[in-house]
Amino acid sequence: MAELDIDALVFDVLGTLVDEPAGLRAGIRRLDPSLDDAGTEPLLLLWQQHIEREQRRILDGERPYLASDALDREAARLVAGAAGVDDPAAVAALALSARRLPPWPDTVAGLARLAERFPLLGLSNASRTALLGLNAHARLRWHQALSAEDARAYKPDPEVYRLAVTVSGLPPERLLMVAAHAWDLRGAQRLGLRTAYVARPVGDPPTASDRFDLYADGLADLADQLDTPHGRKRSARG
Repeated sequence: MAELDIDALVFDVLGTLVDEPAGLRAGIRRLDPSLDDAGTEPLLLLWQQHIEREQRRILDGERPYLASDALDREAARLVAGAAGVDDPAAVAALALSARRLPPWPDTVAGLARLAERFPLLGLSNASRTALLGLNAHARLRWHQALSAEDARAYKPDPEVYRLAVTVSGLPPERLLMVAAHAWDLRGAQRLGLRTAYVARPVGDPPTASDRFDLYADGLADLADQLDTPHGRKRSARG
């Protein structure tokens, strides 16, 4: 077993600790209570595609930086328009659903357990304001929460991961980035952080070529692995 000496954990939030699709679905259904699953899913996909596309355009320098709040408002207007809703108050309420995301069942207890051994940092593409709402709604426990807004970029830009390095005062290899998104972990690896993939029903699973330090079925499994003297590697799964 390979040793894994780390001094702090850095957590992705959206998808890793909170169920982002579930929260957005709830917001879409509040927008139009007549929608069934078949009507909701295309609107959810419209939202997700807009956020992904516009974050990529910002990363590629095709548009100026905008915080996640502004992108959420854009997505809400698109979704409301597609649903035939033009009430500004309803659109504003839909945009705020991006801050009301439920935690996964193991999130709160898992963070509490891990916080007994390590400093915990949240590192999210959500804006500072959105991250405050997310943390409060999902009852997330941090020693510090960091927003990509402070880097005026989005993950996987290395400047976002550098926030965790700067704030922690630790070398990158002493930080363990935890995420349900392989693309996020690859970005952290490029800056030298150690990596732990946590499986979630949503997210971006590893490919056969990915080599992360830890692979966990959830936060309890992650905590179990980190309770070993130096942490233990597991081989990639599928």
